[in-house]
Amino acid sequence: MDVYYTFCFLAAVSVFLGFLNQYVLRTQTTIAITAGSLALSLIVIGLGKLEIVELRDWAAQLLPLLNLEDLLLKGMLGFLLFAGSLHIDLLMLRNQKIEITLLAIFGTLISTFAVGYMMYYFFGFIGMPVAFVYCLLFGALISPTDPIAVLAIIKSMKAPEQISIQVEGESLFNDGFGIVVFAVIYALAFDGTEPTLPAISHLFMVEALGGIALGLAIGALFHWLICSTNDHSLELLLTLVIPTAGFATANILGVSGALAMVVSGIIIGNYTRERGFSRVSQHELDHFWTITEEFLNGILFLLVGLFLITINLQPIDFVLIAVAIVVVLIARALAVKIPFLLLKRHRKYHPYTERILIWGGLRGGLALALAMSIPAGHVIAGDHDLRHLWIVMTYGVVLFSIVVQGSTIAPLIHRSRAAVFPEGDPAIPAD
Repeated sequence: MDVYYTFCFLAAVSVFLGFLNQYVLRTQTTIAITAGSLALSLIVIGLGKLEIVELRDWAAQLLPLLNLEDLLLKGMLGFLLFAGSLHIDLLMLRNQKIEITLLAIFGTLISTFAVGYMMYYFFGFIGMPVAFVYCLLFGALISPTDPIAVLAIIKSMKAPEQISIQVEGESLFNDGFGIVVFAVIYALAFDGTEPTLPAISHLFMVEALGGIALGLAIGALFHWLICSTNDHSLELLLTLVIPTAGFATANILGVSGALAMVVSGIIIGNYTRERGFSRVSQHELDHFWTITEEFLNGILFLLVGLFLITINLQPIDFVLIAVAIVVVLIARALAVKIPFLLLKRHRKYHPYTERILIWGGLRGGLALALAMSIPAGHVIAGDHDLRHLWIVMTYGVVLFSIVVQGSTIAPLIHRSRAAVFPEGDPAIPAD
């Protein structure tokens, strides 16, 4: 019961922080929860340092009970991706399919290899040689963008439609594809898989195409089931089965559950929504999954902030965090700029598109969970544990992206609207 009670109390804390946010910070909820939980972590650590109250050991033992890696990668991720994909407009997605494909696939690969090469040469420069495959693994886990926080800001501020669908579409497919890339490199690094083209291609095909195929099958099955009933409660319960049993099935079969949830969510949100739900049921569907998404996001970002308690930071770690932040930002710029060099030859884009995509490419709990999946005990550069280094660097990048990038994206969105509405948009209230 300790795990259940811990989850219950953390859920209550996340809701309470969200409640306080509307009176204190008045910023985007997930940013506020992350900042609040980070402040709680620093207070716990500070009280222990001052020998006033020693809570760090207690908290460090309690938080791992939830197992963030399994909680997110094998549980919450399915709900979050399914809920997010329900609101994707397939027609708008088709209009931006080339942009989203290049950003989600080639952008992820560009970022993965850019981070891998830069970190490889940096570690060699400071006398801490790290095998290239491990640096590439860090590039794979940190490259998938997770702009859950910034999506809410973009929607609330009514960012230009072209930018909004690119950010939203990229984030969903980027997560799925990024996990596939990480799984392939992980197999090369730790499972003894030969780094041959046939072996890598087989791993990729099974993960990616298998996930897409399963998503199509799940979407088609539940489209038929939902269209076959007029019971509103049963319709909602059937959608709940998809990110639970459907996501678990993908994990058991060894295919990408992330891609399966995105594909099935798009089917339910675009086809089943119109044909299987009444107007009243459509409202209930949107309300139910919006609340579910906000509740799980609150817990996830609370855990991200509290995770600081479990990390024993060394002086070198702060240097590595600073370098990792700079490297990831450079790689993100390359991942956006290079595809748009090709895209801008054939289509005109909003002048702030690239800037918002670069600065709005947040990293979140997914990257941290992937870092935690790295096995402990791999000693590199003499006496450094690979898992500890990658978790520390990932945590620094995640915090920076959520707190700093997430809280400063608003001015870019304001300017993007000003470029569309030079005289001001009456639908957007003045600050």
